[in-house]
Amino acid sequence: MSSRALRRLRGKQRGQEALDLGDLTLVDSPEEEEEKLDTAGVSPLSNRTGSSRKAKKDKAQKNFSNIYELICDADKEAGKISPDEDSEKPDGNKTSATGRNDNKDVERSDQKQQHEEVSIKSLSGDRAKKKKKKKKTKVISEDGQDAAPEDNIDLLLENLEQSNGLSLQNEDCGGFDRRSVLHVEHRNLNSETELKRYFGARAVLGNQRPRQRNRQFHRSTWMTSPKDSWPRFSRPGISMTLIQSKDGVQYFTFEHSRDYQQVQFKFLEAVESMDPNNIVALLQLNPYHIDSLLQLSDVCRIQEDQEMARDLIERAMYSFECAFHPLFSLTSGACRLDYLRPENRAFYLALYKHMMFLEKRGCPRTALEYCKLILSLDPDADPLCMLLLIDFLMLRSREYQPLLQLYQDWEEHRNLSQLPNFAFSTALCHFQLSQQEDVDPEESDKQRKKADQMLQEALIMFPGVLMPLLDLCTVQPDATVTSHAFFGPKSQIGQPPALAELTALYVGRTYNLWKEAAVMLWLEESVKEVLRRCDVKDPLVEDSQNKRKQRYQSAPRNIHRHVLLSEIKEATSSLPLEVTTQPVMGFDPLPPLDSVISYTRPERQHVGASNESTLSLFFRSLLPNFNLQGGQRQEDEMEVARAGQELNQEVNRLMVAMRDMLANIRFQEPPREDNPYRDEDEWD
Repeated sequence: MSSRALRRLRGKQRGQEALDLGDLTLVDSPEEEEEKLDTAGVSPLSNRTGSSRKAKKDKAQKNFSNIYELICDADKEAGKISPDEDSEKPDGNKTSATGRNDNKDVERSDQKQQHEEVSIKSLSGDRAKKKKKKKKTKVISEDGQDAAPEDNIDLLLENLEQSNGLSLQNEDCGGFDRRSVLHVEHRNLNSETELKRYFGARAVLGNQRPRQRNRQFHRSTWMTSPKDSWPRFSRPGISMTLIQSKDGVQYFTFEHSRDYQQVQFKFLEAVESMDPNNIVALLQLNPYHIDSLLQLSDVCRIQEDQEMARDLIERAMYSFECAFHPLFSLTSGACRLDYLRPENRAFYLALYKHMMFLEKRGCPRTALEYCKLILSLDPDADPLCMLLLIDFLMLRSREYQPLLQLYQDWEEHRNLSQLPNFAFSTALCHFQLSQQEDVDPEESDKQRKKADQMLQEALIMFPGVLMPLLDLCTVQPDATVTSHAFFGPKSQIGQPPALAELTALYVGRTYNLWKEAAVMLWLEESVKEVLRRCDVKDPLVEDSQNKRKQRYQSAPRNIHRHVLLSEIKEATSSLPLEVTTQPVMGFDPLPPLDSVISYTRPERQHVGASNESTLSLFFRSLLPNFNLQGGQRQEDEMEVARAGQELNQEVNRLMVAMRDMLANIRFQEPPREDNPYRDEDEWD
């Protein structure tokens, strides 16, 4: 292990070692060197002829006495200690042979025998370097006493085990005794790190060489890598301020300048026009406006331009990271952002969209890191409901132990077992641990029994998961399963609406994890055991049925927001009517009802005089809050909402009828005349 690694393990930088005046010795005279060489059995002539260049170099280094000199590996130190150095005291003076004990004499004799086999040239050439190495090892020792090289190695191994591989970036994370399961590492926020692990650096980077000519120099960031194709960065008017520090937790918020507020008002007008070209024109003047980047990214994704959509999200994240407060840390887990403030919501959404792009790109480990980052910003409220997603990303990245640790730590105060995703994912996690090859048979049997028990309890608690899961896995269930009342159609119809939403979300997201042959066989065995327990009237079955009736009556708003962002068809179709009938904006889906508004948009008086096309006015008329004159009367709010719902239903029926009509249209080909003598230039 190199000296740089040793200093990093102790949290020291180069040049921060304690300066010991006893180690700074004067240069030895030529006579003293000749006497030392004579005692070692080496003639001065061989020293001059064999290593004259090294001696000059060593003398030059001794004259400087530089404390910033590089030192070699600690492993090499243990094998190259000369007898003269072994006889030195900590103060640099030699001890007499009569003052040593028998053990030291034995060690010295063994070392002399080893060094007699070494060539004269190596002894004469490396003498000065060895002395400096010995002095460096004395400075490194923490207790002020000499430590043998073997003791230093043991101490380093203990430090490695205690630090558990934590980098210097995370030493200020609060000093936790045990590493948190939501711990975020800077190096894992870069997707190239994971891609290099899979495919190698040559396949990821290729022959990329930085162009020195016309190259833009961007600020170095952790979350994104700035691209030269991006517009020149100028601060858009976003800043971060520290609100308060309480119980070791720091609360921050983003703020918009007055110029940025004016751009935000123009963006809202562009969104209401329902013309993406207006957003593009706004971005040409303000290339780092956050909400415009988020909204245009959704437009590009709908048009299947995934590369451009991902690039816009990365540009928004770069703009946010350039506005970070100096005390804001991505990895500490002690920084909070209130989702009730509209200025902070864009940061949540940018992180979420970037995480989904990473997961689709095949980087689940990097996506997991961003999932933990979003959850650490507000773990109590969890505005984007990341607990419905983190288990899936942990299973995809094969982080089995962290998933079980999260379930164990958060079960008491968050009741994770009442969520279908954690009930099934923890059982699948135990099963995957039992299938690993490097696990001993006893541990494998223990994990398998735990997996069987947890999967059976999950099936009893959430029976509506089985049939949709088998349907998406293209597996035909057994007749005894489909005909049984516990897993039959009654289990699908009888479950509460909130539970149906959670079930559809989990099945639509994680069905690929259950397609393995071994997992399907395990699931089949557990289903048979659950049917047997239902036939014998197991009390757990009735207890779970009562819990389903009492709970899951209505889902909170953050779960609806998560379902909308996930864009899983099975889950969005189960959303309640009050969510599907209201307009949902991509830059702020389902805003909180108790939002903290810092600035308001001024009222517009001439909305009808805008440059809106007829088609955009038609689409705006489909919204329930549409009013051509701009002002909405207070007494007609309920009537407008009711009329809007009826209008939406009629439009949906009309669209369904049009689809059926277009699907049933059959174009009849005109009769063809099989006349080979027909003139091609003849008029019909």
